[in-house]
Amino acid sequence: GGGTGAHVVLEALSLVFLAAVAWVGSILYREHRGALYLLGDRRRAMLYAAVTVLAVTLTATSRLWATPAGSVAWLVLVGAAIYVGFAVVWAARRS
Repeated sequence: GGGTGAHVVLEALSLVFLAAVAWVGSILYREHRGALYLLGDRRRAMLYAAVTVLAVTLTATSRLWATPAGSVAWLVLVGAAIYVGFAVVWAARRS
């Protein structure tokens, strides 16, 4: 019975951690909402798409790393999302 109890505790801790990440994300969004709207529709959409791709890819990490093609796809998706995020922030700071 200890294995099941430990699994329940780990799942509960995971949910608490995800809730904390969502809470911090919402606070950061509210603090920087004006700067996000100043990016313009195209750049803001690219930034949101990069964050979404990164979140989905990190969620599917265990499944993607199960195959060699999935490992390559994981690296490409994470790399592309990080590149787009940095490109949007860099372009916003230059203009």
